[in-house]
Amino acid sequence: MKIKIICVGKLKEKYLKDGIAEYVKRMGRFTKCEIIELPDEKTPDQASPAENNNILAKEGDKILAKIGDRDYVIALAIEGKQSSSEDFANQMSKLTLAGSSTITFIIGGSLGLDARVKKRASHLMSFGLLTLPHQLMRLVLVEQIYRAFMIQQGSPYHK
Repeated sequence: MKIKIICVGKLKEKYLKDGIAEYVKRMGRFTKCEIIELPDEKTPDQASPAENNNILAKEGDKILAKIGDRDYVIALAIEGKQSSSEDFANQMSKLTLAGSSTITFIIGGSLGLDARVKKRASHLMSFGLLTLPHQLMRLVLVEQIYRAFMIQQGSPYHK
């Protein structure tokens, strides 16, 4: 199995880069993890709804171009399903047993995700009702993926 994380926006903060790199390294014993950074579209101050929709569509085009035809896609969206770390680990295990070779996670930009990306997703996932910066969400996501593998191994890491 391979994990692919498609993110909109460039990560600038060193502490986030270091944290993400650490979890990606730890995951290496379980799976290959690829992070694809896509440039975000510049959003003007006081952008109109039409301008925001245009930005989402452009970002959506970039995201959709990076998704493989056979990828199992999990899009992070506030309206998605919330689950515990244990439930997430079980879901990941079931995907592996079902033969999903690539699980692709998508983190949108500051405006969220285009409707076409959500429609392409196999699953919408939420980490709660709190709004988190999409850069920080990358770190939270890779930690939870690593935690899922540790839960599957019966490790006490997750407690």
